[in-house]
Amino acid sequence: MKMINVKSIFWAILGLFIYVSTAQAAERVVATVNGVPVLESQVKKNMGKKGQYQVALDKVIDDILVQQAIQNSGIKVNYAQVDQIIEGIAAQNGLTYGQLLDALDYQGISYNAYRQQIANQILMGEIRNQAIGQSIDVTREQVEALSKQLLNQAKQAGTEKKISAPQYEVRHILLKLNPLLNDAQAKAQLTQIRADIIAGKMSFADAALHYSKDYLSGANGGSLGFAFPEAYVGAFQKAILTTKKGVISAPFKTEFGWHILEVTNTREGDKTIDVYRQKAYEQLVNQQVKDVEKDWVKALRKNAEIRYLK
Repeated sequence: MKMINVKSIFWAILGLFIYVSTAQAAERVVATVNGVPVLESQVKKNMGKKGQYQVALDKVIDDILVQQAIQNSGIKVNYAQVDQIIEGIAAQNGLTYGQLLDALDYQGISYNAYRQQIANQILMGEIRNQAIGQSIDVTREQVEALSKQLLNQAKQAGTEKKISAPQYEVRHILLKLNPLLNDAQAKAQLTQIRADIIAGKMSFADAALHYSKDYLSGANGGSLGFAFPEAYVGAFQKAILTTKKGVISAPFKTEFGWHILEVTNTREGDKTIDVYRQKAYEQLVNQQVKDVEKDWVKALRKNAEIRYLK
């Protein structure tokens, strides 16, 4: 799940409650959305400094359509998560939990109503994720092209920052599970292989060549070359980071099977392009999310009964 900006939720929710209280004073209905009235005060609240009435009206209508989609989705909110977010909101605003309650009370907002509004925010995120998540498709080629573009722009602007991080040279021996080799047997076999290497009965390279089921690295003494730890799956990455250089790890399991490994060397590697790849990926995903979300709201509008009243 993505990080939630709890500070923005705090002020957005407060603004929403202030708006609701003032909206009650103005009862003029300017539109209906599937029978739900849109008040003129709602539109004015969303007009901002530019005073674009139609833009503000469309936004209110879109918000109502999304809220209706949430109600029709049947998704249930996890209130333990809601309570954690409220605690985070208090901390982000430099408040204790009690001070947050006092702030709500000062604004005339009941805690239960505030809690429900945050629950609605979470539900809105969930239904949007369901509606648009499967439509996001970022290719490796797109990421590579944009990352190089961003890096070149940074170089031309003189804002490029070289970023380095440790790379680890690793060798390993892999045993894959099969009908004749279960977890306990694989672990025991690697424990014996490790003991034989430590005792000098065979070298790591010979053991990898003879036993490893990663045949490509096994033919090269088990060597995987230099790489950043995050290039590997979680358990393998953890073993790299927790095993001292020159020490053979205890047997551990990954999705590929059972391993032992040895870190044979370390060096500083250039991670600059990796950072720009991440930036490129995030930009591409965010743009696609915006585009797909617009299409989703358009579809909600197409299937809705919207009436504009003069």
